[in-house]
Amino acid sequence: FAFPQTTWEVLGKLLHGPGTAEEEEEEEYVVEKVLDRRVVKGKVEFLLKWKGFSDEDNTWEPQENLDCPDLIAEYMQKHKDKEEKKKEGKRKTASEASGDSEERGSKRKKEEGEKARGFGRGLQPERIIGATDSSGELMFLMKWWNSDEADLVPAKEANVKCPQVVISFYEERLTWHSYPTEEEEKKEEEKKD
Repeated sequence: FAFPQTTWEVLGKLLHGPGTAEEEEEEEYVVEKVLDRRVVKGKVEFLLKWKGFSDEDNTWEPQENLDCPDLIAEYMQKHKDKEEKKKEGKRKTASEASGDSEERGSKRKKEEGEKARGFGRGLQPERIIGATDSSGELMFLMKWWNSDEADLVPAKEANVKCPQVVISFYEERLTWHSYPTEEEEKKEEEKKD
């Protein structure tokens, strides 16, 4: 059993089932907006808002999978402008303040470091939106309570920290097949004769 490359392929297969025409011709989803950027294992990923989908369906996607250079450029320009304003504000407070350089130094390290992801954010998991193994490890796209941002978390970690959420994810996707009993088959054959 091989997992698809992206969360959206997973969701497409779950919604449409295997062997459908949607599986043969890959569906294309339209990016409405780029919300954030991060680097994971040396690869750049962007948090995307998808056109026609709610914020809880936002996903992190690798840059190489994206075909929206104008939206990425728009995000990067806005992000650059915000960073310049932050630096100007820091310069003003640094010249006005005195004696608290140690405190400012620790704050700066937190801001410069990558912000916490997954369970490191201290949030409670609400539900799993999708799954992928594009990184070589099974990962769940986790929706958190009181947060609009979803994160990819290792399945191994989710299995331990929130087993009921994982079970619910799989239960929602179970397909039950019922087979007729021998008596029902005989009745069917008698009706045909």
